[in-house]
Formats: sequence, structure tokens, C-alpha cells
Amino acid sequence: MAGTTTDLERQLAELLEQERFEPPQAFVQDALIKDRSVHEEAERDPEGWWREQARALHWFSEPEQALDDSNPPFYTWFADGTLNASYNCLDRHVEAGLGDRVAFHWRGEEGEEREITYAWLLEQTQRAANALKDHGVGEGDVVGIFLPMIPEVVVAMLACARIGAPHNVVFGGFSAESVRERMEFSDAKALITVDGARRKGKVAAVKAAVDAVGMPVKTTIVVRHTGLEECPMGEGDVWWHEALEAADPECAPAQLGAEHPLFILYSSGSTAKPKGIQHTTGGYLTHVAWTHKHVFDLKPESDVYFCSADVGWITGHSYIVYGPLLNATTSVMYEGAPDYPHKGIWWELCERYGATIFYTAPTAIRACIKWGVEHVEKADLSRLRLLGTVGEPINPKAWLWYWKVVGGERCPVVDTWWQTETGGIMITTLPGAQAMKPGVAGTPLPGIAAAVLTEEGEEVPRGTQGLLSLSRPWPGMLRTLFGDDDRYVGTYWEKWGPETYLVGDASKQDDEDYVSVIGRVDDVLNVSGHRMSTAEIESAIVSHGKVAEAAVIGAADEDTGQSVAAFVTLEGDLQGSDELVAEIREHVAVRIGKLARPKRIIWADDLPKTRSGKIMRRLLKDIAEGRELGDVTTLRDPHVMAQLEGKIKERADDDA
Repeated sequence: MAGTTTDLERQLAELLEQERFEPPQAFVQDALIKDRSVHEEAERDPEGWWREQARALHWFSEPEQALDDSNPPFYTWFADGTLNASYNCLDRHVEAGLGDRVAFHWRGEEGEEREITYAWLLEQTQRAANALKDHGVGEGDVVGIFLPMIPEVVVAMLACARIGAPHNVVFGGFSAESVRERMEFSDAKALITVDGARRKGKVAAVKAAVDAVGMPVKTTIVVRHTGLEECPMGEGDVWWHEALEAADPECAPAQLGAEHPLFILYSSGSTAKPKGIQHTTGGYLTHVAWTHKHVFDLKPESDVYFCSADVGWITGHSYIVYGPLLNATTSVMYEGAPDYPHKGIWWELCERYGATIFYTAPTAIRACIKWGVEHVEKADLSRLRLLGTVGEPINPKAWLWYWKVVGGERCPVVDTWWQTETGGIMITTLPGAQAMKPGVAGTPLPGIAAAVLTEEGEEVPRGTQGLLSLSRPWPGMLRTLFGDDDRYVGTYWEKWGPETYLVGDASKQDDEDYVSVIGRVDDVLNVSGHRMSTAEIESAIVSHGKVAEAAVIGAADEDTGQSVAAFVTLEGDLQGSDELVAEIREHVAVRIGKLARPKRIIWADDLPKTRSGKIMRRLLKDIAEGRELGDVTTLRDPHVMAQLEGKIKERADDDA
């Protein structure tokens, strides 16, 4: 954006004063859910309500019991029923005559296109399932998957599900060492990977990299995607296409108990050891099927759904693969980065495939704001009718930009809060039934119970910050941490007992039950005895018209214990100045209070982010406090750290 205040900036500044946005009447008219009666129905009998939602799945034997809470916190759901995730995602749709329906409009990074139908997915999944069995994989064996965003990643996941082999997907941006570690932790029997992966016009040799660190698996199956010559094949290695060609074309789906493990997904923990979050089949599928359909107001006959996440994260598991396929959805899958081959690629894809629903992360929205509205305005987004956000709290300024610029003021925005551990969406607004409050996630969904508590486990008064908890079991919940029941109990249930789940987020709840998720409790600063959320301060800074993005950390301070340090990226070509520092500090003082004013503002051309877009505040803290930097290998652009160190040194020289 230009340095001067634009019409858009003025409009957004005015909209910041509006706390509530009602869903458009045109949307409400055709919405699946139009009022709060579904919340009330679920609250009268949560277990019975979830049992009814489970009927949307195909069961080989239907469960008679919903929740078994006899051994908390090791809850089970629908344990006496049997089903198969692959059958529910594929076979039943093909049998219903939907084989020719497109499951994914796939777009490669260099413009390649494939129309992936439900019939093709079923045929490939059966062959892949048999190929796994041909190479010694059986029910209960863990299979690692390390693939980019290509159709084969979906086939691989569903093939595992078909034979009852839990899959352990590793995000394609992780290092080979991270893959090896996750294969060791999960005792994986096989790994499905790729010759090479593309990123912004470059090709990384994936198979060679995993070979270099050594994979503790018996078999490695390799998808030929880029045709990379540097792809060594040794003993125990097999090409994907050859394995599928040699496999029997028919594979009956295993009839599995609802509590049979569907997948393990490793997530960062407070220790160096990742947590292997384990999800089972019946409850997880029930949860993601219902939430995908009703949170996104899905009409599978007419909607085209585009989630920009990576399959390697829980968002990709739940809302690219399982949720959409359970609901016979047509989706868009894009292999590349949001700014390659140009910064308008997402919007170009929305126009090309007629996307009606778009789901992305606040980090990505902030990047789009920085790049400028012109990239959005080049595309015809008139078919979009619903927008969603996921992954972190979204500040009101970014919410309003998304709603206005991308959604044209006609698309409800569902701000979804959930975790890898919860399996599916827990808190948001139902778009045809509830008003939206920018920066506020929404209310607990039907069948979900949440509360904001003190450290001692007492409910705090409405509008008061406390700790978010989940006070009732739900079907999509994790069942344990793989191989570590004690850590599962200690991490999530020890603080308040086995009936109250510790989320780990600070939050507030208003008089209408809307929950504001402020940030992780370890992202709360203590300045002169006052607790403040880094996310809250960041939101205040970003609401300044000249700021594109900000990251706040607590730096050690002799006078106040901690002080606020802010790394700030400005809009367009704007340059930082002492006058702008004063402006931002005063702006924060007005929006939050003087204690929240950053003591230091460091201008940043960019912020250190992982390949998934998460800001690495640990590294910012190292820089601010003059410590030796930790590991930077997971950063999307490691050179950012050198630039920031230079900025810090310049500032120190100026102060001297």
C-alpha cells in the first residue's frame, strides 16, 4: 500500500469501531443451520446428540453406546461399533453413483493440472493398500508418510486406513532428521516418500536426504513426482507406481473397531521430545464430518472448497482429507507456496476452479495484506460465499481486511479454534446462525463444553482473563500420546483432574458465551506484576494503519522483570523512524494501556517463520537478549535472522 492513508485504510479504521457483524440475509436464507436450536438440542443430551451425528457414517456394525467414561481420562466413543475410514471416504460415494465427481482439482507448482475423481481415488487406494500388504504391512503397523501436496498423499493415507495401519504423516517442510526421529518414536514399519519435492521453482532431493540420515523402517516406497535423477534405490526400496501396478486391484476394507487407531501426528511439546498425538477412527470421523459440513455450511453438489493448509498438519488431515471426503466434497489442492509463481496464485485458483469456500491461516492473511490488494483484485472472486481462518487468533484488522477485500463484505468469516489434540473444530460461529465478532473465535460448538478457569480450577467472571478448559469429553479428542500414557495424563489432565482438559491457552468469555483466545499461556508477559498477552499487544500494534505484521516477546528487564520488545514490519515501502516509534507506542497505550507500550521496537523486513508460517519467537528472544541463536534450520528463510541481527546492532550503535 502507499505511504499515505488510502480509502481502504480509512474504511478499515472506521470498521474497527464495529464490534459485531450479522451474517448476510442472503446467506442465512439457504444456510444449513439458521438459529441456536441445535446448540440447545445438543446440550440437553450431549451423548445422545453425538450418537445421532455418528449415523451420518457407514457402520458395518452400529454402536449402541456413545461415550464410555468409566476410566477417565481414557475416554472412548462408539467402542462397540465397527467401520472403516477409507470406505466412508470413498466406496460409499462411488456406490451411490458419485464416482465421476471430482474430489480434488489438483494444481502443480508449475501449472500442471489433474482432475482426481472419487473413482480414481478408490481404485488407487485399493491398489496401494494391497501394495502395503505385499510388503509386510498389516493391521496395527505404523506407516510413515513424507510427501508433498500431491494426490498420492491422500491415496497413501486412505490406503493405510483401509487395512488398519495407523499413518504417521510428517510435514513436507521438516528435515530428514525430523522424519527419522518420528519414524523411530512410532516404530514405523514402512515409509512412503518421494523422489523430490518442489518449492518456488527449486527441487529438493527428498529420497536422497532421508537415505542420508537412515530410516529405521523395513520398506521405503517412493513416489516418482519430479523425475529427479538423484534418487538412489537400495534394498528394501520400491517405486510406488511399480508396487501399485503389481498389486491386486481389489482390497476389501478392514472392519475395524471405532477405537482402532487411525493415525499418529507428532506435535511440538514443552520438552525436546515431540508428542505423538493418537486419534482413533469412529469418534474422530464423526467429529470432522459434522464440523466440516456445518461450520462451512457445505453443499457438496454445488460447493468447491479450498483449504490452503498442508496435509502434514492436523488441519490437512481433518479439513483437506477426512472431513471433505466424508462429505463427498469437491476440493482444490495446490502444491505450491502462496506467492509462487506470483502473489495472486490463490485468488487465481479460486477463480479458475470456482471456489465457494476458502479456509486459511491469519499468518497468510497478514502476508496478503502486506503484498497489497492489487493481487486479490485481479481475480474474479464472486463465487466465494464463505471464508474461514485457522491456526492462531486473528486480530480484528486482519479479519476486517479478509472480510472486505477477499469476501467483498458478503461472505461470513468463521474464525475456528481447535488443536491437533482436539481433532476437529471446537469453538467458532455457525455462519448462518450467529453474528461474527472480529478477533473473537465464537462459541463452543454443539456438543462441546468449554470454560475459562483460574489456576485453581474455578470459573472466572465473564470478561476476565483465565485459562481455557474443555469440561466434557468429545468424540474427536486424542486418546493418548503414542507409547506414553503417563505424559498424556500429565500434560492435559493433571492440573484439574481427569474430567477437565487443560487447553494451554489464555482466554476470555463474554456474556454471550463468545470465547476470545488470547494466546498460549507461555506467551503471556509479566511486566511489573501485570500479565499481558503477546497476541493482544501484537493485535494492537497491527491495528496501526502503517503496520503490516508484528511479533512481540518479553525481554529480560532489570526494572520491570520483563519488558515488551516488538519486531515490526511496515506496509509497502514505508521506512521506520523515531516519530513512528512514538506513534506506535502511543497507539498501543490507547488501545491497551501504558504498561503494554513496547520498550523497544525493532524494524524488520520480515520475521523468522517456519515453513508452515509460524513465527519463531524463541529466536526473536535470543536476538533481543543477545544470546547465541538456537537452531534455524526449520526456518522458511534462515537469512532473516542475519538481517535482524544487523538491525539490532544498528539500533545499539545509535543508542550508544
